[in-house]
Amino acid sequence: MTIAVDFDGTIVEHKYPAIGKEIPFAIDTLKELVEENHKIILWTAREGKLLDEAVQFCRERGLEFYAINADYPDAQWDNYRQSRKPKVDMFIDDRNLGGLPDWVTIYEMITSDLTFGDLIERAAGGDIEEDEGGSFFENLRDSIIGGRHRRKSSRHHW
Repeated sequence: MTIAVDFDGTIVEHKYPAIGKEIPFAIDTLKELVEENHKIILWTAREGKLLDEAVQFCRERGLEFYAINADYPDAQWDNYRQSRKPKVDMFIDDRNLGGLPDWVTIYEMITSDLTFGDLIERAAGGDIEEDEGGSFFENLRDSIIGGRHRRKSSRHHW
């Protein structure tokens, strides 16, 4: 899957033009998605020096993007003949309808092919789910909410 991800307010707290604090688990989640062969495109309004700083911030934390503000690594953008809207399967952005879920939820949505509607339905049911355990993100989720059993609705913060 090809995923476009915003920087300010999504990977880091929104402090533009400065770089805010990393949003918990953003970089780790994106690195995990890259390891699972997803193509991650940094899609941001930053340009020039500010863009270079954002890319370097991620690179210093071990995150390399498939492409930056482009559909593929060496794409050239023609201002008048080509749309800047990337051809991706998904966008992750703090400005989307419903806001930005936490990164554990984002990971679950991507890897389980879930929509916001699916998550709302789960939360409304409030049923109990048991983890099978073992994966990086299952352990991460458990460390956040504690225990091997959790209320599904406790993970979602809308």
